[in-house]
Amino acid sequence: KPVATKQEISKPQPVVPAVKNVAPPVDNSKKSETENVRANNGVAKKKGKKGSSKDDDADNASDLRSPICCILGHVDTGKTKLLDCIRRTNVQEGEAGGITQQIGATYFPTENIRERTRELKADATLKVPGLLVIDTPGHESFSNLRSRGSSLCDIAILVVDIMHGLEPQTIESLNLLKSRDAVFIVALNKVDRLYGWKTCPNAPIGKALRQQNDDVKLEFNTRLTDIVTQFKMQGVNTALYYKNKEMEDTFNIVPTSAVSGEGIPDLLLLLVQWAQKTMEEKLTFVDEVQCTVLEVKVIEGHGTTVDVVLVNGMLHEGDQIVVCGMQGPIVTTIRALLTPHPMKELRVKVCGSLYYTLV
Repeated sequence: KPVATKQEISKPQPVVPAVKNVAPPVDNSKKSETENVRANNGVAKKKGKKGSSKDDDADNASDLRSPICCILGHVDTGKTKLLDCIRRTNVQEGEAGGITQQIGATYFPTENIRERTRELKADATLKVPGLLVIDTPGHESFSNLRSRGSSLCDIAILVVDIMHGLEPQTIESLNLLKSRDAVFIVALNKVDRLYGWKTCPNAPIGKALRQQNDDVKLEFNTRLTDIVTQFKMQGVNTALYYKNKEMEDTFNIVPTSAVSGEGIPDLLLLLVQWAQKTMEEKLTFVDEVQCTVLEVKVIEGHGTTVDVVLVNGMLHEGDQIVVCGMQGPIVTTIRALLTPHPMKELRVKVCGSLYYTLV
């Protein structure tokens, strides 16, 4: 199950004949301290340690990996703020100008999702071990990063500002998802901006709407109808998720507030349950390594590091890998595997350290 990881790599070596590119198998009996990162749990594990399951249904779903979710939309629609609300962090204000300028990733374990959705449905069946969310920039200058992020995802969140409707980068993101036949959910964000909105922190959206007066409900329905019409003009049918009777042909809309948290339980539960219901075959874990590079950079104290998303398979310290370079393939060896904390943004340092394992 996917996990955003970093691999610290040595300096590029000259390409040698193919027969020498094959690394000898790692002798686990001699490398008792070798750290393995597998896509099924999102945590670096040492040989010999067994992870304990906290969920009743975890054993039945041990062969499923975490879905990869990409969050897309126009600049300033509240994409990073939505994730901040789920993580209870403040990454957005730390960005230059409050605008995301690089790809980020966060792993949400099942127990955290269950906690946030308890008020909506306490007995929900969650078969997947977690959810990996990739945060992309919304500014028009970062179309390449949006394209790269969307190419990774199993399911996507398209964030739309209820006050502004579909904007240029919203339409660009929508076209990216349509071109890849990607399944997505529309997060109709900033409902707290509606005049007279009564805040219901972290409540399901149905409960929050029932507490609003008639004027707020009227404005909400008017703006919702306008946005549904704008989606139809782009060739996409949408409807409120709890009124959607044709799930296969009509995309779901979940009203949310990234400030006060209304609709967040609905969004999380719909993401996980829709993914495990319709993508069980795609989410089944396989041993063949499937790994995508997000970014390459130099970190002080570690040298050249590679941000990757490990979708399937296992990586070990000492494994030989081949990555694409500007001047041909680069053959190198993994020196360390560094895994971000669950519920923490990949881009942000925590207590001077970004990862569980530092070598």
